[in-house]
Amino acid sequence: MINSGDTAFIIICTAMVMLMTPAVGLFYGGMVRKKSIISMIAIAFIAFAIVCIQWVLFGYSLAFGTDIGGFIGGLDYVGLSGVGLDGDGIPDILFMVFQMVFAGLTLAILTSGFAERVKLSAFILFGLLWTTLVYDPLAHWAWGGGWASQLGALDFAGGTVVHISSGFGALAAALVIGKRLGFGQDSMEPSNIPLTLLGGALLWFGWFGFNAGSELAADGIAANAFVVTIVAASAGALAWMGASWIYGKPSSLGMISGAIAGLVAITPACGFVDSISAIFIGIIAGLICYGALLFRVRKGLDESLDAWAIHGVGGFWGAIATGIFCIAAIGGVDGLIYGNVNQFIIQTIDAFAAMAYAFIVTYILALVVDKTIGLRVDEDEEYVGLDISQHGESIHT
Repeated sequence: MINSGDTAFIIICTAMVMLMTPAVGLFYGGMVRKKSIISMIAIAFIAFAIVCIQWVLFGYSLAFGTDIGGFIGGLDYVGLSGVGLDGDGIPDILFMVFQMVFAGLTLAILTSGFAERVKLSAFILFGLLWTTLVYDPLAHWAWGGGWASQLGALDFAGGTVVHISSGFGALAAALVIGKRLGFGQDSMEPSNIPLTLLGGALLWFGWFGFNAGSELAADGIAANAFVVTIVAASAGALAWMGASWIYGKPSSLGMISGAIAGLVAITPACGFVDSISAIFIGIIAGLICYGALLFRVRKGLDESLDAWAIHGVGGFWGAIATGIFCIAAIGGVDGLIYGNVNQFIIQTIDAFAAMAYAFIVTYILALVVDKTIGLRVDEDEEYVGLDISQHGESIHT
């Protein structure tokens, strides 16, 4: 039976989540040099387009088809066969496209690891492989009846599926493709912080659809997810800003990064925790993600748009935090602080498995693409910038 209110709600949420992909482009675009702003925004759109076609042809089936060994879905829904206008609460085809925008966003987040140096043709091949071999299995594990869901792991809106996968995937990609020319010697300060703030604002807005929509119904759990999303983001923004203030000025970039860290961390927990818990989740996310950024800088790692520090580390913390703070009065399951040690153990296993799988498989895929067609543009193309060398465009024309 289709519920018209739920259907309208999820259509709106789907559109909001779709907006998050160009928002990632704006967020990243403001943090690179002027010669690659267009490239960073465009590659987010391209990532989304790749995933949309892949999802319709076979990706949705791999994620949500009949379980095969707890690892991957079958080919039940290839070409959206059997995905119709009927469904339980909302049409099956609407559930499909809601999941599609999640997948598209995840690949866009991962582009952080390739910033200012990836060859467009290589990224298209990599993106197709990564979505198929990393994202689709992880989505099946958590939401499609795979081993994690069978174990009882909780991931309301994508802590492992979206954030751990893209964050640790970005780190692996950055290690394979190598540092940008002049990294550590030349100035690589953000070129347009207002653009990043705009992207962050749109991400925060879209996140309400991301989290509340994952209930797939316009009900009390969706409302709770909406509220704790606001709370955790605010706590994360203040925590990161406060911590960075100790070392200098309270930057706007730190503030919005903390907000995103809080949003990431609350994503897996938002259907299972209350507002007070969300404050703690957001504060800790802001602090540990800021710490991860400082670690990345000390180690000289050129994953400089910080998908790993914010999405990877934040998603890992969020998955663990779900097992600590979840409460049966909201999501039906108690966590560690309510005496359920087992749920904490399950969340920890799930988080480590997702982290290891995403990092290792992404590293292998990036290495294969690099050894075959080459991941990276040549030095001259990188020097002039990807806007001109890959797209024939410039913000100055």
